[in-house]
Amino acid sequence: MAMSLGPLLLVFVLGLVVIPPTLAENERYQHFLNQHYDAKKGSRDDEYCEHMMKKRHLIPPCKAVNTFIHDTKKKINAICGESGSPFGENLRISNSRFQVTTCKQKGGSPRPPCKYRASKGFRYIVIACEDGWPVHFDESYIGP
Repeated sequence: MAMSLGPLLLVFVLGLVVIPPTLAENERYQHFLNQHYDAKKGSRDDEYCEHMMKKRHLIPPCKAVNTFIHDTKKKINAICGESGSPFGENLRISNSRFQVTTCKQKGGSPRPPCKYRASKGFRYIVIACEDGWPVHFDESYIGP
């Protein structure tokens, strides 16, 4: 029984065309999660910030500010859909507030040791979405 390579080659070539964009989108979403997602709602003090920034490989160099969102991935992802509203150009703002911890660097040197001050609270969050997935957190918006 001889099998033609034509159909297999077609499937392989189609796979090369379809898979790379999906992988790139997934990488941007995974990068967003690494930088900004932490489901744990426990102690969020200065040590938390220093630990998380190291653990997530966000330093060196010392990053001036980073915010962690403490909720489920499902709720964060929903901002790209029904749980968010258009905000500015290409951004979405959450319809409800999220528990967050913002880590601000103490001192101005980009070189370690990196020390951070934690501020915690609840706020509406602004993100950029691509194909229905969060890919960027906008640190510039801090609302009431």
